[in-house]
Amino acid sequence: MRITTRGRYALRASLALAILGKNGAPVSINSLSEKEEISSVFLEQIFFKLRKAGIVASVRGPGGGFCFARPLENLTVKEILDAAGEDLNLIACDKQIKNCEHIGSCLAHSVWTDVTQIVNNYFKSKTLSSLLEREPAREFFGLAEDKGDGITGA
Repeated sequence: MRITTRGRYALRASLALAILGKNGAPVSINSLSEKEEISSVFLEQIFFKLRKAGIVASVRGPGGGFCFARPLENLTVKEILDAAGEDLNLIACDKQIKNCEHIGSCLAHSVWTDVTQIVNNYFKSKTLSSLLEREPAREFFGLAEDKGDGITGA
């Protein structure tokens, strides 16, 4: 498993959207691009995938941009990484390979399967709201003193 730049940026941009889009207000790609120092063209590609997966919605017109389609408490890191096209699979082999002499008796395969499940369960357990509650995130975005900031998502 290797999380690519697309996956890392998808998570960073989603967290920035959660902060900048307080109370569900749409945030432009340009604002996200400036805040996270990510190419706006690359962010457009990422947000197209996030929209297609039902994670974000787009708002057209003046003051438009992107907002979350669901509450942050219901959006997991795994969903964001999946939508970005990340393969969260640590298994290096493919059980479908017919010429593998070890298919069915490979002890190493079971280890990688177990670790893949642990990693996926971890990412499923982390919601955007839980990440935003961490003190480093609150300090970075200037929310350390303001615990009632209205960060609730859609």
